[in-house]
Amino acid sequence: MRKKSVKLYTDNVIEEFYKHVLNNNLDKLHIPHSDVFYVKAAVEAHYGRSFTLKHVEDSMRAEGWSEDKGDTDDGQS
Repeated sequence: MRKKSVKLYTDNVIEEFYKHVLNNNLDKLHIPHSDVFYVKAAVEAHYGRSFTLKHVEDSMRAEGWSEDKGDTDDGQS
């Protein structure tokens, strides 16, 4: 039986991590890929306002980004 993942939709990543450690349920924790943090910083700098990790990750997925694709861009689809 597969366990459901609980998405981490807060910008308080460290606090959420430690809550899951204390509750012994790290297997249900979703921490966004590092790409999401980099993109979040870039769009915040560009637009001059803050965005949530959820908003950035959802937008990236809507544009075709996936953690499974890796971080290399060889020009091939």
